[in-house]
Amino acid sequence: MASNTGTGTTGTAPSTTDLMEQIAAVGAAYFQDFAVAAARHGLSSSQAKALKAVLEPVPMRALAGRLGCDASNVTGIVDRLEALGYAHREAAAADRRVKIVTITDQGRDVLDRIRADMTRAHAAFDSLDPDQRAALSGLCDQVLPLLRP
Repeated sequence: MASNTGTGTTGTAPSTTDLMEQIAAVGAAYFQDFAVAAARHGLSSSQAKALKAVLEPVPMRALAGRLGCDASNVTGIVDRLEALGYAHREAAAADRRVKIVTITDQGRDVLDRIRADMTRAHAAFDSLDPDQRAALSGLCDQVLPLLRP
C-alpha cells in the first residue's frame, strides 16, 4: 500500500484512504480556526455556520438540513442570531407557517470579521503560489459535488 506523508515527493499516488485522512485533517483544522474566530465575536461555531447558510433567504427546515441538525435545534440558533441583530426571521409569503431566515447587514459584517480573523486558514492558503491555488480550487470543484448528498 502506498503511503504519502503529504510532502508530494514520494513519487507514488496516495491511496483513497490516505486522501480521506488528509482531507479530514484539513477540514478539522479549518473548522477549529473558524470556531476560534467565531468565539472571538461571541458566537458558537453553529451560530456562525448558520450565518453563512442564510446568506440567501432559507426556510428553517432547510437550514436544519444545511447544518445537519434537528429543526428544533435551529430555533435556538436563530433566536440567538435574531437577538444579536445578525439574522431576521419572517413568515413565507406562500405559506405563513413556513419561517424564512435571512442574514442582516450586521450579520454579514460579523461573518466578514470572522473570516478575516481566521489567521491559520489565511496563513495556510497564503502560503500557496497562484498555480497551487488554482490547482487546489480545481480539485475542490471536481470532488465537492461528488461528496454532496
